[in-house]
Amino acid sequence: MFKVLNLHGVTKEPNLEEWTCRAESSDLLHEPVRIALVGKYTCLSDSYLSVLKALLHASVDCQKKLVVDWIPASNLESATAKENPDAFKAAWKLLKGADGVLVPGGFGDRGVQGKIIAAKYARENRIPFLGICLGMQIAVIEFARSVLGVQDANSTEFEPHTKSPYIIFMPEGSKTHMGGTMRLGSRRTYFQTKECKSAKLYGCKSFIDERHRHRYEVNPDLVARLENAGLSFTGKDETGQRMEIVELPNHPYFIGAQFHPEFKSRPGKPSPLFLGFIGAACGQLDAVLQRSSIVDNGLSKGVINDISAVKTYRTRTATRTTYRSAEYVYGSCNGLHF
Repeated sequence: MFKVLNLHGVTKEPNLEEWTCRAESSDLLHEPVRIALVGKYTCLSDSYLSVLKALLHASVDCQKKLVVDWIPASNLESATAKENPDAFKAAWKLLKGADGVLVPGGFGDRGVQGKIIAAKYARENRIPFLGICLGMQIAVIEFARSVLGVQDANSTEFEPHTKSPYIIFMPEGSKTHMGGTMRLGSRRTYFQTKECKSAKLYGCKSFIDERHRHRYEVNPDLVARLENAGLSFTGKDETGQRMEIVELPNHPYFIGAQFHPEFKSRPGKPSPLFLGFIGAACGQLDAVLQRSSIVDNGLSKGVINDISAVKTYRTRTATRTTYRSAEYVYGSCNGLHF
């Protein structure tokens, strides 16, 4: 075809050196970091594929083998203790054995109480926690119930007529139209302080752009009460009325994001919030924060360090094949990864 059209091909042999190095280094990882993923759709792992990839990117950057323990959120609830005691015990055993707890996004009220229980366990036991979208909202509800003593704190998604609506439907949203009602795409988040963990992980920037996909958000009328009790909303939108990032300053790592940081994670350039989460889970958070806060020409030291670490591994004798099964990468040790 090139000859017929008198065109000169410009294709070259692909330069796979960096990718090959990265794959070989991943094969050599053996020290695990265990993450409990507490969700609603755990029987279908592809539902959280972007989350899994973001966890993997961050784990490789920290030179750890990722092990994901899948926990159906409803199995943590007291009702399951009566209906299926074995499932209840298994879920709690996995949660208590985790280095970090992640509650991803989702819709509907099934498993919500289990997610709240998981957030409470991580908060009270100072286990690294990352809540995404609904996971952030869950963390806010749990804090309101446990710390503020507002036992009926809830989201209008689960209880439309709740007297304590800590999570509400977006004011500009429509409850009558089924399509096109979500807040989607890249939106800007402004850090309220550069001294918080999330700002440091993003290189001490004034603002970031992350992708969104939600209809509900933290009730701005109750933010002051939450902050007075110790919760810190470190990221907000341009109006200052929409909460984007929440943290517990006195916790080793307790962060929730209204946006989906996993959507922009890449091999060699992991999502900052996921990198901080994995770093905290394996005892490397201080080093991650130090690397991330030093920015050079738009690339964090964390990325540069990752590439050099990959090349260092190439000097060793690697006898493993570069093929890596999903089981090796995700460590489906509890049999719930399909």
